[in-house]
Amino acid sequence: MLNTSVEVFAPATVANLGVGFDILGLALCEPGDIVRVERRSEPGAVIVHIDGDHGMLPYDPQKNTACVAANEALRLIGVTEGVEITLHKRLPLASGLGSSAASAVAAAVAVNALYGEPLSLAELMPACLAGEAAVSGWHADNVAPCLFGGILLISGASSEMINRLPVPPSLFLALVTPDVFIPTAMARSVLPQMVSLREMVSQTAAVARLVDAIHRGDVAAMGAAMESDGVIEPARSHLMPLLHEVRAAAHAVGAHGIVISGAGPTLCAVCSDEAQAQRTALAMSAVYDAAGMSNVSRVSRVAEQGARVLRVE
Repeated sequence: MLNTSVEVFAPATVANLGVGFDILGLALCEPGDIVRVERRSEPGAVIVHIDGDHGMLPYDPQKNTACVAANEALRLIGVTEGVEITLHKRLPLASGLGSSAASAVAAAVAVNALYGEPLSLAELMPACLAGEAAVSGWHADNVAPCLFGGILLISGASSEMINRLPVPPSLFLALVTPDVFIPTAMARSVLPQMVSLREMVSQTAAVARLVDAIHRGDVAAMGAAMESDGVIEPARSHLMPLLHEVRAAAHAVGAHGIVISGAGPTLCAVCSDEAQAQRTALAMSAVYDAAGMSNVSRVSRVAEQGARVLRVE
């Protein structure tokens, strides 16, 4: 019996982890996007409905990340019929939580499940990257953790160049997203094209300290290493409202470190228990509240599994 529709959840992600620009990322347990695909007799993928995007996302199949990824998945599977896509956006756009990657990954995984999962997750990765590239460029720091889950070291765009790192059992994350729109292209445009030898040595040392701390399960050392970025954050900090004030508030209630999530403006704090993370989320949110700035705060953990099928009919 043929499947007629599939629904997939794809999680939010935190890319870079401070010092690991384009090479480190993790998946969050929540929130995430939900994509539903249904068979159609005509070739190609089309968007039939989008909600939660405030009317901002395109229905054009060549410009919508879910459509691009779905079409590439159809090509890789080798089928001639198409799919209709319903996209439920649960991630804010341009928020630093991997919104475009989540839509692309969910669509590719859904198409694969619709046809009985002929492709492995690794074989689906090019389709997911194609969707992400339509709006954010060809990099896997959001796509890979969204697809595979966990904390990942990403040294290239192929699955062979992705390594899973252990998830410290005491790691909790507090996040706050102010109501500011920062497109990834803008956040990348302010980055330096050249760094000094001294900066390169300092940054690579920080990445090494972070990977070591992750392997040892030392959450405090993780936070300190993540916060020692001397290249990306200094270039982007002016785009992040009240970054220094939020960082001070997070440290005051015990957070071990706070960094820009992806391209921002979401800020992510590293904590070693749930109570500390709850206090930190409230403290970060209070900074924006006092400034009259709308925001959403949450506590989450690392999702060991990435995108997952919710329903098959």
